[in-house]
Amino acid sequence: MPAPNSITAKQLMRLIGTPQAPVLVDIRIDSDFDADPYLIPGSVRHYAKDIEGIVERIGNLAVVIICQKGKKLSQGLVSLLRSKGCEAEYLEGGMFAWRDLPDSPRVPAKAVPKQSDAPSVWVTRHRPKIDRIACPWLILRFVDPDAQFLFVAPSEVLSAAEVFDATPFDIEDTFWSHRQDRCTFDTMLDEFQLRAPALDRLATVIRAADTNRHDLAPEAAGLLAVSVGLSRQYRDDHQNLAAGLHLYDALYRWARDGKDERHDWPTDRKA
Repeated sequence: MPAPNSITAKQLMRLIGTPQAPVLVDIRIDSDFDADPYLIPGSVRHYAKDIEGIVERIGNLAVVIICQKGKKLSQGLVSLLRSKGCEAEYLEGGMFAWRDLPDSPRVPAKAVPKQSDAPSVWVTRHRPKIDRIACPWLILRFVDPDAQFLFVAPSEVLSAAEVFDATPFDIEDTFWSHRQDRCTFDTMLDEFQLRAPALDRLATVIRAADTNRHDLAPEAAGLLAVSVGLSRQYRDDHQNLAAGLHLYDALYRWARDGKDERHDWPTDRKA
């Protein structure tokens, strides 16, 4: 019988990338992490014995604790967290179980531009529409849920990056930008090793809309229309981003679970 305070790797896989995803805290000891320096998408590392720090980090949200094998370290910590009223579970089998799950994405820790426990900071051009909304969505849902984003005039991106120790993206002649005929979203999928069927499908739609190649995906015209509409609806870029996150949450679920659904009228029409 499964433990009442555990979650399987397969169950967790269905939550990652969605707004329903729990906080993921990786408590592997340094030697275990150094031997396998990858992260489950969206997870953060934290010292296992810093109980109060973990409680503060998760607030009133559900949390999944991850250690190497899902044994004493994560099970003990989950019990302590539950004694403090936290909605905590441990990952059955730990990182080993996740690593052995077919097609499970793992983000290389060295690819995440952040310092210690501080959120990563990213900066790009203001008035975002497609790539500059899609990329923050990917980062927040799969890389760093605490990431912060700055939107400034194009001429000020690199200066702002230096002042605020931020990572510039979707601007020419920077690392996180378009490469050949691919857009910045594609670059992030490659560098974070997040290539998976649903994200690849979503990337094709984003690329088609962002580079005016609607022949690549019929959904591109709709994405362009809604993205332009959001940019006109919201003068504040952060309000635009907040609304855009809902848009990409829906597109991801379409790409993962609903791509084959079709609609017609009348509903009982025979083929």
